[in-house]
Amino acid sequence: MRSILVQIDEPTYRALSKIAPAAKRRRSRFIREAVRKAILDAEEERIRQAYLAQPDSPEDADDWSSAEEYKP
Repeated sequence: MRSILVQIDEPTYRALSKIAPAAKRRRSRFIREAVRKAILDAEEERIRQAYLAQPDSPEDADDWSSAEEYKP
């Protein structure tokens, strides 16, 4: 696993320490998960913008009018 050094301001550090203390690597895990979430959110937004820029035509859209009901 790669390491990076991130500097944050004091108020952010105090807030982070309240929700993810440094003990037992909770802070590192919290930061890794936050970065992963931000990456996924950015990718979803990129895809959303692409669909807005070039939406499916009515001919290309899926026809769900004859879809069967899902029964687990």
